[in-house]
Amino acid sequence: MYVELKSGYADNGPAWIARVRFSKSGRRIYFHDKQLQAVKGGGLYGGNYYDIDTGEYYWVSGPKKDQSDRHWAGSGPVAIDEDAREEYYALIGKREGRKT
Repeated sequence: MYVELKSGYADNGPAWIARVRFSKSGRRIYFHDKQLQAVKGGGLYGGNYYDIDTGEYYWVSGPKKDQSDRHWAGSGPVAIDEDAREEYYALIGKREGRKT
């Protein structure tokens, strides 16, 4: 999944391509030792999930094959977690990914 911290950063927050785990209901995501709860009715800062411990908002979506995951107005590197690297590179059709 593509995960980007929105709180305090707008469209330039830290971002990751990472494996996540979903709760049975699908309304909670477990990511990097965080519990992200789905936002009802639209969230602050353009986030669709929030960290239940810190209140920070995140944008979570499936990664895009063309690597255009960030908002068009955003910038910055996107970290690719080691355990997601091979599958992500297969998705985008590359043997070696971009440096992050």
